[in-house]
Amino acid sequence: MGSFGSLFLASGLLVVTPKTRMALVPHLVSYAVGTLLGVALLSILPEVLADLSPTRTGMVLLAGIMSFFVLEKLVLWRHCHSENCEAHSRPGALVLIGHGLHSFVDGVAIGAAVQTSMPLGVSTAIAVALHEVPQQVGDFAILLSAGYRRAPALGLSVLSAAGAVAGTIAAFLAFDRMPGFLPYALTFAAASFLYIAMADLMPDLHKGKVDGGAFKQLLLLVGGMATAFWLRE
Repeated sequence: MGSFGSLFLASGLLVVTPKTRMALVPHLVSYAVGTLLGVALLSILPEVLADLSPTRTGMVLLAGIMSFFVLEKLVLWRHCHSENCEAHSRPGALVLIGHGLHSFVDGVAIGAAVQTSMPLGVSTAIAVALHEVPQQVGDFAILLSAGYRRAPALGLSVLSAAGAVAGTIAAFLAFDRMPGFLPYALTFAAASFLYIAMADLMPDLHKGKVDGGAFKQLLLLVGGMATAFWLRE
C-alpha cells in the first residue's frame, strides 16, 4: 500500500496530459505535507514519548533530521515532482539507488508503526503513499529523460519501490528480537516525515514551483492533518 500503491497512482498520472498532471501534482503535494506533519506530530511522537523521555526523543529526532540532510547532500534523497527538475542531470542509476534507499526507510517506518498499533501502521502507510506519488512521477520522468523506454522505466521503478517490502521485513525481524529499538525507529520515521515535509515539499509550495493557489494549499494542508488526526486512534 505504501510504496506499490503510490506507484499505481503515479502510473495513472503518467497517462494524462502534462498540463493535467501539473495541475494535479500541486494538490497532492499540499495534501501530502499535511498528512506527513500530522502523522509525525499527532501519531508517531506521542507514541514514542510514552517510552522515551522528551530530551532523548528530541536528540534522536535531531539525529534523524541531520542524517537525512547528509543523505540529501549525497544526492541520495531528493524529491522531484515534475519533468523540469535539477535531478534530471543525474544518472538514472543514481536516481534508482536513492529511491530504493528511500523506499527501504519508508518500509522500516511502516513496519515499526504496525508493530506499535494497527491504526498507526495504516496512517503511516497512507502518509508514505501520498508523499511517494509525486516523487514516483518525477523519478519516472527522470528515467525517460535518461533514455529509458516506458516499460523498462516502469519495471525499474517497481524494483526500487520493492525496497519498502525489504524494509518492512527487516523491521519485523529486527524489532521482534530487539523490541527496545522500536521507539528509536519510530522517532527516525517521524524525523523522515518532518524533513520531507518541511525541507523538500514545503519550499516548493512557497517558491511557486508547484503553485496551486495559497488558499487551496492551506485547505489541503489542513485536510492532510485532519486525515492523520482521524486515523490516529
